[in-house]
Amino acid sequence: MSTNSGVLVIDDETINLKVISDILRDDTQLILAKNGEQGIRKAAEFMPDLILLDVVMPQMDGFETLKILRSDPKTCHIPVIFITALDDSSSEEKGLSSGAADYIQKPLKPAIVRARVKLHLELAKKRMLLEKLANVDPLTSIANRRKYEEVAANQWHELLTTKGYLSLAVIDIDNFKQYNDSNGHAAGDEIIRKVADVLSYEFNGEDELVARYGGEEFVVILPNIDQQGAYEKLDRCVMSIRELALPHPSGGVVTISVGGATMTPTPNAHLDQLFLSSDELLYQAKKAGKNRVLWKKSVVAHAC
Repeated sequence: MSTNSGVLVIDDETINLKVISDILRDDTQLILAKNGEQGIRKAAEFMPDLILLDVVMPQMDGFETLKILRSDPKTCHIPVIFITALDDSSSEEKGLSSGAADYIQKPLKPAIVRARVKLHLELAKKRMLLEKLANVDPLTSIANRRKYEEVAANQWHELLTTKGYLSLAVIDIDNFKQYNDSNGHAAGDEIIRKVADVLSYEFNGEDELVARYGGEEFVVILPNIDQQGAYEKLDRCVMSIRELALPHPSGGVVTISVGGATMTPTPNAHLDQLFLSSDELLYQAKKAGKNRVLWKKSVVAHAC
């Protein structure tokens, strides 16, 4: 087991927390919680790789705790092993059908605990690697459309509560078909990579995301950045691409066009409205001569 692996232990009995700590402390980074409510809070805060959860606890038992963990997008993927003195098959069946990854019976046997924890940490590591590969565009190594759609939906949901801004930009490489037809697809792929490098350099904030949407088109999500801040960031990208001075068959250089919009998410609006507004402004930027940013200061929400 890697000592970098984080394991959250949720148990209302201090002696159980000590026993498990003694078993696992040399192999993992332990986070301890004395009840379900505290465990849920720490799971969202520390994002452990694995959770060991006692079934029988006062106020909020393990089944209810697991239900809440599974309902939160931030913690729903974390594997949970139930630890319990219950030995009836109905409780085990209930736990597994509720989403628990495994069961460990009390009294605890150190070798069994270590073996089960090691197994599920290895499985979690492999799952995370597969998810990462599924969310990365192989040509540019930035996020792909699948990842964009996931992150955008989560950001929208969060900003519905916090009432913050959500800015979204759609970016397209100008006259890309002409470039591909003249220079070949390998050269075209290199241009896509260079544009992706510029965008990923500019948008490297913790909550910012740049993704390849498809072909020569990219999308950027900027939560809690208003229209002026978003416009300035994208304008720098347009200038940076132009300053690369990558020759274009037309006689000029490779450029990009950007359409963007900003909205404060509301229950009467939908993320698709924000994307469509940005995409329409991209179309207008192309018609206006390309190599520019057009930004809509606000998007009017219509009931869906």
